[in-house]
Amino acid sequence: MQTLALFDEPEVSREPKQIVDGAMLLPGFALGLDRELITAVERIITAAPFRHLQTPGGQTMSVAMSNCGAYGWVSDRRGYRYEACDPLSGQPWPEMPASFATLAGAAAAAAGFDDFAPDACLINRYLPGAKMSLHQDRDERDFAEPIVSVSLGLPAVFQFGGLSRKDVVQCVPLMHGDVVVWGGAARLRFHGVLTLKAGQHALLGERRINLTFRRAR
Repeated sequence: MQTLALFDEPEVSREPKQIVDGAMLLPGFALGLDRELITAVERIITAAPFRHLQTPGGQTMSVAMSNCGAYGWVSDRRGYRYEACDPLSGQPWPEMPASFATLAGAAAAAAGFDDFAPDACLINRYLPGAKMSLHQDRDERDFAEPIVSVSLGLPAVFQFGGLSRKDVVQCVPLMHGDVVVWGGAARLRFHGVLTLKAGQHALLGERRINLTFRRAR
């Protein structure tokens, strides 16, 4: 029988850490809101359930996704894009909770990006074995706006590379409540998440939830 590692929130330094110029790790930044964020996610996925999207090349993503906000990120044979309505229901995406927008703006400001007002939040659910390949976030209209990424649940290893897929990649461990912000010179760097390892988190069990805030339009 497989033994699962048990993960809770260890006592670690919450001092911000620069990954590269324009990219900052904010350890534990979301911990004060974690339960509220998780409750909000559960409400959102009742209206817009998680689904495994297809890439334009026909591959099925191992990470399950949903969205909230004015726009949602989607992918299928027609390409990557933002849509104002959920393709599954034809209805607008659930409204972004105030706690989400407040957290995203505060994290961006803490990393040096003032006045960030996201209009899209991509919600990713990782189960053990899921991963996110190296990619750039370039479907947004204005690359001057940063990306804010919030980690909840099982720990993961975030990969942060350069402006080419072949550049050296840093591996950044992420714990429950950690937030990564990147923009400016780092805005179009390749990034991804290594295969999630099995484990049990006190609040989310065998799951990792990632909230990625963007200004799509």
